[in-house]
Amino acid sequence: MAIVLEANYAKKLGLPNYSSHQYCVTIRTELTDLTQVAEESGRLYRLLQEAVDREIQEVGFIPDASRYGMNPATDSQPRNGNGNGHTTNDNGATGQPRNGDLWACTEGQQKLILQLVHDHQLDKDEVETMAGQLFGLGVKEVNKMQASNLIDELLERVGKKSTSRRPRWQNREGARA
Repeated sequence: MAIVLEANYAKKLGLPNYSSHQYCVTIRTELTDLTQVAEESGRLYRLLQEAVDREIQEVGFIPDASRYGMNPATDSQPRNGNGNGHTTNDNGATGQPRNGDLWACTEGQQKLILQLVHDHQLDKDEVETMAGQLFGLGVKEVNKMQASNLIDELLERVGKKSTSRRPRWQNREGARA
């Protein structure tokens, strides 16, 4: 009796300018003994993880922010707007123009991040470092989901959230792949 073991490892990374890339490797092998499954599974996982991590370092093409319709200052048509100079965020709420200070997250998230930094006198460079360690992006480049996680970390840092876990952005042994 042959046992088919299929292992898959994938990784997706966010990149600047609303770009991302991913890489996935799948391998299939046959085993003849059920007692080999755990050991072979671990070996395959390590092998696939090393292969994906090695290959995904080649980023390739990243769109230029001033091209491909990503920079409203150079676009002839309004983007995410209603034509009256106001912008709309992804949930449809209308806000004031951001005067070239574009953030990838929602306007509400932007305001909350800035308010936390101001009210708690957080070091802006440390917040940038935190975003870089969490997502490989600057604070202005994080998307809605990433901004939500960043806000959670900031709230924990200023003591507004009670959890026993340490912040994800702190570099801990074994915490990152």
